[in-house]
Amino acid sequence: MKNYLLICFLFLGNFVFSQESKISGTVLDNLSQPMPGVSIEIKGTNKGTITNFDGEYDVKASLGQTLVFTFMGFDPREVVIDRTLIDIQMVAGTMLGEVVLIGSRSPSRTVIESAVPVDVLDIKEISTAVPQVNLNQMLNYVAPSFTSNTQTIADGTDHIDPASLRGLGPDQVLVLINGKRRHNSSLINVNGSFGRGSVGTDLNAIPVVAIQRIEVLRDGAAAQYGSDAIAGVINIILNETVGELDLNITSGANFSKNANKQTGGIDGETINVAASYGIGLGDKGGFINFSGDFDYREPFNRMAEWEGSIFNAYNAIERVGLSNGIDISNLSNSQIQQLGQQVSYFDSNFKNEIASANDRSALQDLLGMDVTESELNARGQKRSDYNMRVGQSALRGGRFFANLSLPIDDAGTELYSFAGISSRRGESAGFYRLPNQSKKTYTPVYINGFLPRINSKIKDQSLAVGIKGIVGDWNIDFSNTYGQNRFDYLISNTSNASLEGASPTSFDAGGFSFAQNTTNLDISQYFVDVYKGLNVAFGAEHRLEKYDIVAGERASYEQYTENGDVINNATQIPAQDFFGNERRGGSQVFPGFSPENEISRERTSIAGYFDVEVDFTDKFLLAFATRFENYSDFGSTVNFKLASRYKLSENVNIRGSVNTGFRAPSLHQLNFNSTSTIFNDEGEPVQVGTFSNDSRTAKLLGIPKLKEETSSSLSVGLTAKIPDANLSFTVDGYFVAIDDRVVYTGQFRGPGTGTELDQLLSQANATAAAFFANAINTESKGIDAVITHNSFFGKNLRLKSELAATFSKTKQVGDILASPELERADLVDTYFPEDSRIYLEEAVPRTKVNLSNSLAAGKFNFFLRNVYFGKVTEASSDPLRQQEFNGKVITDLSVSFKATEALTLTIGSNNIFDIYPEAADPAFGNRSSGRFDWSRSAQQFGFSGRFLFARVSINLK
Repeated sequence: MKNYLLICFLFLGNFVFSQESKISGTVLDNLSQPMPGVSIEIKGTNKGTITNFDGEYDVKASLGQTLVFTFMGFDPREVVIDRTLIDIQMVAGTMLGEVVLIGSRSPSRTVIESAVPVDVLDIKEISTAVPQVNLNQMLNYVAPSFTSNTQTIADGTDHIDPASLRGLGPDQVLVLINGKRRHNSSLINVNGSFGRGSVGTDLNAIPVVAIQRIEVLRDGAAAQYGSDAIAGVINIILNETVGELDLNITSGANFSKNANKQTGGIDGETINVAASYGIGLGDKGGFINFSGDFDYREPFNRMAEWEGSIFNAYNAIERVGLSNGIDISNLSNSQIQQLGQQVSYFDSNFKNEIASANDRSALQDLLGMDVTESELNARGQKRSDYNMRVGQSALRGGRFFANLSLPIDDAGTELYSFAGISSRRGESAGFYRLPNQSKKTYTPVYINGFLPRINSKIKDQSLAVGIKGIVGDWNIDFSNTYGQNRFDYLISNTSNASLEGASPTSFDAGGFSFAQNTTNLDISQYFVDVYKGLNVAFGAEHRLEKYDIVAGERASYEQYTENGDVINNATQIPAQDFFGNERRGGSQVFPGFSPENEISRERTSIAGYFDVEVDFTDKFLLAFATRFENYSDFGSTVNFKLASRYKLSENVNIRGSVNTGFRAPSLHQLNFNSTSTIFNDEGEPVQVGTFSNDSRTAKLLGIPKLKEETSSSLSVGLTAKIPDANLSFTVDGYFVAIDDRVVYTGQFRGPGTGTELDQLLSQANATAAAFFANAINTESKGIDAVITHNSFFGKNLRLKSELAATFSKTKQVGDILASPELERADLVDTYFPEDSRIYLEEAVPRTKVNLSNSLAAGKFNFFLRNVYFGKVTEASSDPLRQQEFNGKVITDLSVSFKATEALTLTIGSNNIFDIYPEAADPAFGNRSSGRFDWSRSAQQFGFSGRFLFARVSINLK
């Protein structure tokens, strides 16, 4: 009887549960807004529906079945049906179920099913909570494999932050916008910073508010996308929203114990105003979206006090003479002797020695004495009055982007375009030119010396136009993309010391520009009936690049005689200071580009690619790509990529790829030539001339011509998701070998005996020469991991947690690739010096771990992020100066309150605990007499300290 009742009960239960019921509910986004168009599928069936305009849905299903909710830009949700009313909140962010455009040309490949690692970042959600407002810094804290830091005392690099993937160079990552190649910056990094010798892409020219999401491909892709894609690809997808106004106003400042020259307080004030609005076009889903922002930031200074010498005894005599109304530009011996008696702190013996000096040489020997402390007292000054500015530059800029899509028929033909323009003006400072540095400082004009300023004017513009549609069964995409970046220098509060009193105090120092025009034809078709799906793609590309250097005004680069004549031969004598030293030519801190530097160089490249991707079974995916490319200035290359993914189960995949790659030397590296102020291990400025590899200077030293870098790489990974636990993770290991890597060499000096090399350096206002060269081979290896978890505690409480980490190591392998001439001259260690090795291997964190938590609780959202930046090493050529700085954890915290449907208020902090890197230990000798209490060459997370911010976000629909 019992068995009979049990069988009846089971039969009845099965009957009840098999009956379909109407399941309904509302789907909300992470901001608790209704989501129209969400796909809802009954798992394991072909049944489903989508939400209406109010985010509502209903579908017939049985209790015990599973509903799968998916929408572009959000993590998929799976919910077991245990009731008839089910409300869902979707989660945006790093979306492993997202269909991606990068890494695969298949039209339906998701992140977790991809054969290569791809991160997808929802910028709209991220930008609401985080304190960063520029793209470089936002990615630095969000994507562990991405590295970028604001530089200081690095000339133009103070204004454009170099950025990289997987610890490789800034020029080894390719940037796309809407899948189209973005042009590079015109700036080449030649000063003391990570990425020295490389050219990157200026991501900060793109307003964050214009971005819908970012796809980061962490795998070599030169066989798919061409030169530069050795480390990976960053694809920026622009906004497509319509009928919606987004307005964000963010203001903040550093509230730090070391603000204001380490006295504490507030500095580095910033404000950013950003807006985006889209308009629908036609009745076929067309749109145009306009986005732009404006920002302003004040500089800050982290130098406490200059500890070195400032004045010599002759400076004291100049002060006394100036106070007496005497022209101190050309004091006679007798005037010097008379004024020497009026310096109050000179003792009687010293005054007697001055009075009894027989000639100028005797006075020179006497008056070079350091009198800094006494002279500071006499002038009523303190040492900090002679500080340089060690910290971020001042910046004012605006950016504007537009994104257009216009369907023109019912067959899928679409005209599209996107364009951008940006303008920024920056101001950074160089080393203070002290009164006792009379070769650089003309004291009759600058009696207290001067702090020279580098003012940048950076303009960026781009335009892409294309048409895509279907011809037969083939998808055709034809496009043209143009971009230009221009960087001009205005040097102010400075002088040409050799012009003495006739020198201007500001100079147009010239500049450079880079333009790129890319034409693409892409053809593809997805064959649904071949195996489990076959995608075939092929296409062609033509690219034109142009690089220009424009000369500055004459006084910015020339050296002059005492009579004001330009030095143009070795018999002429430059103007001299009191001590008989030659006064320096050119504008101090940044000598202008001369007509000899001026160039206008072009090159073209043509490429063709073939790409096939096939799902042989539901479990096994195999992809192959190959690309031929020919450059007009160095020849041809063929590269390939083979990638695969195998599904161990419905939720676990293994994947891997092997590929070859290349990077053509940039036009900048091939042609840049100029004189720049670069700093030695003691922190002292040295005028270094950068010469092209086909110059006479390069030939004299045996510097070989540049050629392309080539690479081979391998990656293996595992992806998995546990739907019941709302948990997903990926882990990928990689190895990249790069041959003939282009670096910026050390400083070659002439013998000082009047040789041709000495004369060439003198003509360039330089004391040393440097070049770009294929000097080394390198290997990089590492592991990237991402774990994402979502927890739901009722309808209005949701916690999203993400742990992401990168562990990487890059090292030089084999011998330095020096020419026989360099080996015979024993200059191999100058060709690739020790500090260059540190910049390559140890100057940025090799370990970075990011733990982010976002808690949505009704109208509140709490964001907490901890980022561990690993250890770094001081980039010095002297092993005894190579201080190692331990890793630190930086904590960000913010709280958002949704006051109304349209208004959200956010307050928070970056680096809330006011953490600084380890200080420079005086025992290593890297402080440069108090200039650098924190390393300027080894960057972890900067040294700005705690940053507090407030944000008002308005969303009108």
